[in-house]
Amino acid sequence: MRELQEIWADIAAIDETLAGLYQKRIQLTKEAAEKPPADREAFDFSQVEAFLFQQAKVVFQGEEGAYSQQAMREFFGRQTENFHVDTWREAMDAIAAGTADYAVLPIENSSAGIVSENFDLLVEYDHYIIGEQIIKTNHCLLGMKEAVHSDITDVYSHPQALMQCSRYLDANGRWEKHSVKNTAGAAKKVKEDQKKNKAAIASGVAAEIYGLKILAEGIENNTSNSTRFIIVSGKKAFRADAAKISICFELPHKSGSLYQALSHFIYNNLNMNKIESRPIQGRTWEYRFFIDLEGNLSDVNVQCALRGLQKETERLKVLGNY
Repeated sequence: MRELQEIWADIAAIDETLAGLYQKRIQLTKEAAEKPPADREAFDFSQVEAFLFQQAKVVFQGEEGAYSQQAMREFFGRQTENFHVDTWREAMDAIAAGTADYAVLPIENSSAGIVSENFDLLVEYDHYIIGEQIIKTNHCLLGMKEAVHSDITDVYSHPQALMQCSRYLDANGRWEKHSVKNTAGAAKKVKEDQKKNKAAIASGVAAEIYGLKILAEGIENNTSNSTRFIIVSGKKAFRADAAKISICFELPHKSGSLYQALSHFIYNNLNMNKIESRPIQGRTWEYRFFIDLEGNLSDVNVQCALRGLQKETERLKVLGNY
């Protein structure tokens, strides 16, 4: 029987061989990336120095005072021509129809997680992410001017906002909670109903717009609660200084397929900073993966990784570089 020390020596020798092969593979992938690919469909984006927003029309979901509107103003400026729709799908339809150049959509919250519907819409529509905006989400309890805290029996807000304020709501367990399409819409409803027992969870801006009283503020579970919004366009383009890439893909339903796919980030020295999965409709227990990674589509190692992923995955889509 072999001695343990001898076995470990053999393992060390194998590790050294693998390390050499790994370095050789990196060099070969760099050489391959410099060759024109036969199929660039997955990442054939146009590079621009900057996007021109002066004449742009922007759509956001929700009522006046919605957090999406705040994100739009932060990203595009307060003078940008804009309009709002009831649903995220309608915002994507507006881009497809040409009535809007850009849409502002929430994609994830630091407390409640992803907005799953918008992940699915990114796959369904031929639109792309060109930017992002993070908004500090400071939730307030809004009521009629004459209302006091003890009057409240019913609270209205978006499901995500209700989740983000769950501790506060649990502490007031007798309140009935009602889900509506968006936070600003909840404030609008309270204003229209004119009943002092009704309250909304929305922003301080919504309180000003609808003439409501702030009964409590900072009621979110997480005081650093923030929402990340994406800026979506029909343009397949990216800025020269873009530093984040979002992609999605499906995989063969077999052992090791995800491991093989992710290895292309390792081989090309790319940092992956997010991964999510969503069920694939019509394929029970199979999933589509969404990944954010650092890099620019003009980078050699990024191009090489994407080509490798094309071989390993099904329906690879670059969702944007921003």
